[in-house]
Amino acid sequence: MMRTSTALAAIFALGACQLLSPADTTSTDAATEPAATPVATTAAAAAPKALDPAIEAESARLFAWFEAKFDEDVARSPMSQTFLGIKDDYDKWDDVSDANRRAELDIQRANVAELRLSFDFNSLDEQARLSWRLYEYDLEQAEAAFPFRYHNYTFNQMFGAQSRVPAFLVNQHQVTSKAEAEAYIARLKGVETYLGQHIENAIESSRQAIRPPRFVYDFVLNDARNVITGAPFPADPDAAAASAENEPGPSPLMGDFAAKVDALVQNGDITGAEADSLKAEAADALIAHVGPTFQRLITLMEAEQSIASTDDGAWKLPDGSAYYNTRLKRMTTTDMTADEIHDLGLAEVDRIHAEMREIMATVGFDGTLQDFFDFTRTDPQFFKPNTPEGKAEYLAEATAMIDIMREALPSQFNTFPKADMIVKAVEPFREKSAGKAFYQRPAPDGSRPGIYYANLYDMAQMPVYQMEALAYHEGIPGHHMQLAISQELQGIPRFRKFGGYTAYTEGWGLYSEYFPKEMGFYEDPYSDFGRLAMELWRAARLVVDTGLHDKQWTREEAIQYLIDNTPNPEGDCRKAIERYIVMPGQATAYKIGMNKIVDLRTHARTELGDQFDIREFHQTVLKNGPVPLAVLEEIVTDWITETQSNT
Repeated sequence: MMRTSTALAAIFALGACQLLSPADTTSTDAATEPAATPVATTAAAAAPKALDPAIEAESARLFAWFEAKFDEDVARSPMSQTFLGIKDDYDKWDDVSDANRRAELDIQRANVAELRLSFDFNSLDEQARLSWRLYEYDLEQAEAAFPFRYHNYTFNQMFGAQSRVPAFLVNQHQVTSKAEAEAYIARLKGVETYLGQHIENAIESSRQAIRPPRFVYDFVLNDARNVITGAPFPADPDAAAASAENEPGPSPLMGDFAAKVDALVQNGDITGAEADSLKAEAADALIAHVGPTFQRLITLMEAEQSIASTDDGAWKLPDGSAYYNTRLKRMTTTDMTADEIHDLGLAEVDRIHAEMREIMATVGFDGTLQDFFDFTRTDPQFFKPNTPEGKAEYLAEATAMIDIMREALPSQFNTFPKADMIVKAVEPFREKSAGKAFYQRPAPDGSRPGIYYANLYDMAQMPVYQMEALAYHEGIPGHHMQLAISQELQGIPRFRKFGGYTAYTEGWGLYSEYFPKEMGFYEDPYSDFGRLAMELWRAARLVVDTGLHDKQWTREEAIQYLIDNTPNPEGDCRKAIERYIVMPGQATAYKIGMNKIVDLRTHARTELGDQFDIREFHQTVLKNGPVPLAVLEEIVTDWITETQSNT
């Protein structure tokens, strides 16, 4: 994907909103420019002057500048336009070549230089100063990450281009007119260039001895082959010979396109003859452009698989230690070291185990904690049938849980998202490799709701005792409340509305699993065990992520740690470790972010006493959009001071 800005990178985030694109910048020479204002400045230093017309005018001018820069960024990214509901370049893909990544880096640097030369930080109001600081912070993070832009595995089972291409067309490219159907066909043709650039990036990574571990390749190959299986692609002769049904169904993209075009016919927008012509053009584009490019990818992956190693951690990569430290800083927005994170994880695992033993006593279970884990992994009462009916039940019950929570929100919040939200199963073409659950934010124009995706490929990996916590995390009051509210905020520039800091975003998601217990939810002790199991899962991540990438644990050692210390099924543990391997550091952000929010709430409650209002606290956390944790602490501290002064 194209590197335009941190905000646009976040728009592309899949799988609980992680920042997936590499950040592409090097150091800036600011010798003749005003010094950058560090993000972690004190609240006093960031306090605005007394508001006057000059400050209002300068802040408004800066706001307009940020909006113009955001528009420029979006104009260079057709895919971001689609995510935002803009259809100006609906027939195009982004430029993901390294030349363009460097060009985008230069634009980001130039923008920050222009910011510093064109505006006076000391003449801005509080929100404008925060925007300034975050704009600089994004560049600082990009500068640090740029030397490692090839370290991100271009093709992997979590966010690889082989699955993102079809996911984008299926989920983002709406077809409400003949012109939009023709744009879909143009994008099918453009896969040759877009996916081809990803292939070239992967080849360059390989030249630098940067390749995923061997296990990743089977997932990527499976995804790629699925895209070009079914009509109009030729049937596999061996598979056809072994089957009595030689007529293949449509390939994922052909099936999606045909369904969207058929809907146009049903709505009276086009004729049947026009639909047939469009389908024929799409079939030709799939055969001539999509098929050969995916086959090129398959050939590359097969060749690389034969020389890939079984080493798993980032330590194996060139400058692997520096790369991992950069990832930890980016994901957590803190200066915590790998050792500090590892030790925190061990302590949190011990604490949560103790709380789980209390639930064991409540339900009258006789045995060890590990025995209880085995019981919850295997007893049929905890799982829906792995059938269409069982999957439909899961989706219906998860939707009902979110609906009930929605009704209870006024006791906890003052602001609510306008955008709707739905629960949906992960599509078949990517369910085998996709994560357990994730959220996709709504289109800003309301044309697409927020979506909580549940992966129901194997119901044995989706125990019902975790259903409640999972729904709260991905849906309401979790990511939907946070991300939908963020993009609906008034008075802050869009780069902040659509930006993201993983520790903040995922910290809120995990915190959203926690505080519903205080509202009276998790009445079933097994459901409360599920809540603890989810928190335990994030605590264990601190241990295994640092174990893999810093302490040189093997994949099997990390998997065994999760099996021994969590109730999750072995398949869940295996898939999780495989995720952490290809996304170094990302998994550490959840618990660190949650701990910070809980600590800030505890501090606020202590300082304010009877003045503490949970609705106002949540408003304070959400009202500025995503921010680094140090900035969040400033914001909460300012709110405490302001509340105290109003008495």
